[in-house]
This record gives sequence, structure tokens and C-alpha cells, in this order.
Amino acid sequence: MVSRSYSNLLELASGESPSFGRMSRRIPRIMTVAGLISDIDDDPSESVCSDPSSSSAQRDRLIIVANQLPIRAQRKTDGSKGWLFIWDENSLLLQLKDGIGDDDIEVIYVGCLKEDIHPNEQDEVSQILLESFKCVPTFVPPDLFSRYYHGFCKQQLWPLFHYMLPLSPDLGGRFNRSLWQAYVSVNKIFADRIMEVINPEEDFVWVHDYHLMVLPTFLRKRFNRVKLGFFLHSPFPSSEIYKTLPIREELLRALLNSDLIGFHTFDYARHFLSCCSRMLGLTYESKRGYIGLEYYGRTVSIKILPVGIHMGQLQSVLSLPGTEEKVAELLRQYCDQGRIMLLGVDDMDIFKGISLKLLAMEQLLMQHPEWQGKVVLVQIANPARGKGKDVKEIQDETSLTVKRINETFGKPGYDPVVLIDEPLKFHERIAYYVVAECCLVTAVRDGMNLIPYEYIISRQGNEKLDKVLGLEPSTAKKSMLVVSEFIGCSPSLSGAIRVNPWNIDAVADAMDSALEMAEPEKQLRHEKHYRYVSTHDVGYWARSFLQDLGRTCREHERCRCWGIGFGLSFRVVALDPNFRKLSMEHIVSAYKRTTMRAILLDYDVLEAGRLSVNGFLPVRIWELQQSMVTSSG
Repeated sequence: MVSRSYSNLLELASGESPSFGRMSRRIPRIMTVAGLISDIDDDPSESVCSDPSSSSAQRDRLIIVANQLPIRAQRKTDGSKGWLFIWDENSLLLQLKDGIGDDDIEVIYVGCLKEDIHPNEQDEVSQILLESFKCVPTFVPPDLFSRYYHGFCKQQLWPLFHYMLPLSPDLGGRFNRSLWQAYVSVNKIFADRIMEVINPEEDFVWVHDYHLMVLPTFLRKRFNRVKLGFFLHSPFPSSEIYKTLPIREELLRALLNSDLIGFHTFDYARHFLSCCSRMLGLTYESKRGYIGLEYYGRTVSIKILPVGIHMGQLQSVLSLPGTEEKVAELLRQYCDQGRIMLLGVDDMDIFKGISLKLLAMEQLLMQHPEWQGKVVLVQIANPARGKGKDVKEIQDETSLTVKRINETFGKPGYDPVVLIDEPLKFHERIAYYVVAECCLVTAVRDGMNLIPYEYIISRQGNEKLDKVLGLEPSTAKKSMLVVSEFIGCSPSLSGAIRVNPWNIDAVADAMDSALEMAEPEKQLRHEKHYRYVSTHDVGYWARSFLQDLGRTCREHERCRCWGIGFGLSFRVVALDPNFRKLSMEHIVSAYKRTTMRAILLDYDVLEAGRLSVNGFLPVRIWELQQSMVTSSG
């Protein structure tokens, strides 16, 4: 039966409080060892807590765990020793905190810093970050971190989750057991850091993304009733792809130690459920739009909701004087010259489809010569997040393709493709959104991709930008999107022109359609998109997830928990409150009191070897086994 531990999105839409509330004290019955019932997790003295008074605090506490902290660090430049720390305003984790608000929820972050901190400085840095930012840094030795992040995460998990199989050494990394061990080790380090600050009776833990997929097992093993959510920000591949992973069951079982697992799209969730069904034999049920997986007496809830953008941050950046100045500069550079800007903003990696976009631009100029000299594709290529030969290859391919197109179709004062491969400030990128007539996203696979959302909000603009653009306040805004059908935001953008990025002709036709579309149609599509994006922002996403997590964890109150299994096979069996373990003494006593007995033996159990000490079945059991075989024909 599916647990009713999902959010009612109508409550969010109606403005009702999304607070996930405090839990009452749990039933003091926890089985931590087979056959033994103890009160270990209900003794406050056993809880690992950074503040002894936190149990009596009025605010809920949320521990957000991710690979990187939303913090930027740099060495002090005034000659003194030490570090300077500031918030990373572009981090989704920080935007998440702003979205849920600080009034009812205290947020603590656990994660790594981008910079290496010398062991002698780690204690001081930890104290500063905890006191000033409520951040708990996880320090991982550089060699171990490289094998964990650049090795297992980026060379093995990330390509496979984006549908790249390691059919040869050049196509993604072959599975490497030592890299997997590094991944597990780092997840264990994260778990240890969480245990230093968690109050397991009260705190909620929200783990983010594929870097920490086995972390739920370590937390569940230590605290059977921990209130734990996990959100995957990358795609989850189909079962035919996923089942090639040598540690497929370990990752699935680890994720199932969460109470709530979130995905951006229905397809990602469907693939995960299919893997659980085919590889673990689990069943799931959908009831009134809610999905639950039955796992050893627990109902693991599945959440499907795409992340949104931080509206407040974008609107603040749109109001900056620097944004207005950059918009005016771009208007002079392009619009005043009679140019129409098409815009692409992508990370420089093999899955973003930059080369496919460039080929489509080339095809557009060939098939529609009327656009030559008028249309400019500005491609902003953000630095790659990973390392490897594939990154260098895509950089070289992009540069060569841009050069070829400009040599073929360019003329003095006009380059059809402008490649910006250096980091831009956020307000500069926003300015490009404001000026661009159409935004192109041709990724061949991507978890969510919020570029189209940012573009839509930027095109809505504000009064100051309207003046810079020469628009009347009453002018209806417009925007156009050409998006790949393989990205997570595609289903949410019903007014976008969806394309198969591998079909170059189709992408070129879509670009032409976007350029030719009538103004009223562009306005209608923009209005529809703006209404959705502005109401489904990062705050809506975070509050909805936390509301679901709170409701899911209410089931903890009525269950007894029994931890079984070793290592990454650990799981918790949830039992009815009235459950009592059948003791051997009770069996023997009842056996002696009866005059007739029925003994049911499973043939496979006998075959599996209820053996005597010397390794052979006792003679009588062997005879019974043979008689069963004979009688069964």
C-alpha cells in the first residue's frame, strides 16, 4: 500500500504553509541487532548534536549535503595569513535556502570547498565557516578527491548517466574498482561529518546529486530513523543502459535507504523504478498521482518536480546599472547594425551539442541565404567542469567549425558566429539574454538545464531595460526557444520548438521558423512560459520537496526498525508496532505441548545446505530429500 506521504501541490498553489513540521517522539523500540530490541536511538545522550539545546529550539533544522559548499574561498591578499569566504550567489544550494526562507528552518550545509585547505588550517577554517556561514566543510585528501570526483564521478558515472557506454577506452572510462572504492570512501567521510552535527531525532537531511549516491546507506546504518531525502540533478538512464554498471545493485540499494527520492522528470523516475523492478524485484504503486516503492516494509516515496530559478536574484541582476550598460553596448554592436541575435549558452562538454548547433547554423545559412549578413549566432561556452581528452577535442572541434562558417559566410564587419569561450560575469550573460531574439539549446542529454528559464525571465525585463530597448511600458514582451527534446526542462516549455539535435536539417528548419514566426505568436508563447517559470521557481521546488519529506517521515513514528545486512547491502526492515520476534524458547515450548505437528521444509533451503559439520547432509534429511524428489517424479 502506498504511503500517503506525498505533497499536495494544491496546498502550495493556495499559499498554505509548506512547513514540514516537527515530529513527535518516536516509539522507543529499535532492533539494531537481529533478535535484540533496544532504545538506543531514543536516548538523547546517544544523539550526535552540535548544540545540546537544539532539541528545544522552535525552528526545524535542515542539513543540505552536496559535493560543493555554496562558498567561494580565497587567500587573504593583505599579507596576513588565512582565508576570505563569501557566499556563491550562483549556487543552487544557496538559492534553495533563500527560497524556503530562514524564519522557520535553520539550514546547515555540508560539503567540500573548491580550494585545498592545508591540514594545519582545517580546524580554524571549520570554525569560521560554521560560526559565520553555518557550513561544515568536508576535507578530502587531494589524491582521494581526484579519484572520487575526476575519476569515478566524471569519467564513469556521469557519462553513463548521460547514455554513453564505455564501448572502448576512448568512449568514457571503463569500470575501475579502485575508483569505486574511492567514491565509497569519500561518501563515508561525508557521513562522518554529518554525524558530528546532526540531531537524528529532529533534523532533516537533504542529499544532492550523483556524487553522494551511497551516502544514504551510511546515514541509515547509524540512525535507523533518520529523516532523509535525496534529489538527483542528472538524468537517470534507461534500465538497458544502467544495468551495464557493475555496481548497479549497490547504488540502487543505497538510494532506497532514503525516505524520498526526487527526479526532474517523469522519464527519469520511470527509468529508476524500472531498474528497481528488474534488478531488485521490487514493486511500486501509483495511486492518485503518488508513487511509492515497497522496500522491506518501508515505503520509499518518489518525487517528480523540476527545479526552478531564483526569481529574486534574476530580477536584482536585471536592475543593475552594469546590466543596462551591457545591454546598450550589445544593441549598438548588433541591433543597430541590422543584426538579429541567436544565442547559445552551454558548458564546454560533449553532451551540450555545441557542434550540432553550429552545424545547424551552417545549414540555415546555406538553405536560406536571405539570412546571410543578418543573423548572428552568439555562442557562450562556459569552461568545462571536468577534465579529459574529450574536453580538448570538443574545444578544438568547436573552434574549427566556427572558423569554417565565418570564412564561408562572413564578410567585412560581419561574422555569422561569435564564440565567447572566456568566463562572463552573470550580469553580462543576462544582458545577452535580453538582446537575443531566440535562445537555442541543443544538448544531446542534460538533467534539467535552466538556461531557457533564465532567458524567459530576462526577456520579460523591467521598466529601466524597456527604456534602454526603446520599448513602451505597455509593449507585450516576446521570446523564442528552440530546445532539445533530450533535456529535463523540455516538457515544461510547451511553447518552445522542440527538436532532435541529431537531426541537423530539423534544427535548421526550427531556427528559420523561430525567425519567421509572427510577433503575436511569439508574445503568446512568451506569456505562457513566463507564467509557468515565475510561479515554479526554486522556492516552490524546495518547499514542495521538503513538504513531501516531512509527510513521508511521519511514518517513522509507528514502525519498529530492524537493521540487517553488511556494507552497502545494509537496509532497514520496518515492522508493525505490535510485532514480536518469535523466540526459540517459545517454539520449543509450543512444540512439546502439541500432539500433532506439521513441519514445512523448503526444498531449496535443504539444497542450499543445512549441512552437518563435516559438510554433508544428515542421513535422515538426505533420505527425506530423495523421497521428495522421487514422489515429485
